[in-house]
Amino acid sequence: MNKIVSLVRRCVADYDMIQPGDRVAVGVSGGKDSLILLTALAKLQTFYPVPFTVEAFTLDMGHAEGRKGMDFTPVADYCQRLDVPYTLLKSDIHHMIFDVKKEKNPCSLCAKLRRGALHQAIQERGIRKIALGHHYDDAVETFYMSLIFEGRLSCFQPVTYLSRTDITQIRPLLYCGENLVRHTAQRLQLPVVHNPCPADGYTKRQEIKDLIYELQGRYPKLKERTFGAMQRLPLPEWGILREKPE
Repeated sequence: MNKIVSLVRRCVADYDMIQPGDRVAVGVSGGKDSLILLTALAKLQTFYPVPFTVEAFTLDMGHAEGRKGMDFTPVADYCQRLDVPYTLLKSDIHHMIFDVKKEKNPCSLCAKLRRGALHQAIQERGIRKIALGHHYDDAVETFYMSLIFEGRLSCFQPVTYLSRTDITQIRPLLYCGENLVRHTAQRLQLPVVHNPCPADGYTKRQEIKDLIYELQGRYPKLKERTFGAMQRLPLPEWGILREKPE
């Protein structure tokens, strides 16, 4: 875990993600990425030179008819061990998408509804910053998805200010590779909760992930050079804000 905390610290500093007195919400889905992010920030807040606090939020999506919901008790217990305040938010998003609207391609609408519900909840509590669990591989995959499917050089940003909600999104895991995240989560035996989403399947992201895996076998520095190019171009808001340490 020390390696991840070190990488998170460098990413937070490089992009000036946290300011003094920030209350940082972490959206904890129960997956490995969000649990690793929560763990890293909980540790970072104990020694980072800029004082900040961490609060965890889980959005319970409810469940579609005939499907069992998710049990987030292990996540709540883990937050208690970390001494991080935890809030479980109830919703009926699954019912709305799959039973009412009967969406055949629900991912975009689901993401929009989840984001809206989570932002509203943290706004009501006076929180204006939220940490998202996108990691190094997510960034590279998103870059190639935009290039191949949309013809654009684009990716989500390390720091994004949303003026309509006055909320800033940060992505502290961007320097952490997926394999490192997965192996660390397994070694720490984090309480990963499986999401039984009816829309799970072979997505465009998985298609790009498979393509990158194939190319990486032939060009081992593919991901490293892609990520570096994103910073050097730079893509909007991807330029590092301070000199890298020697």
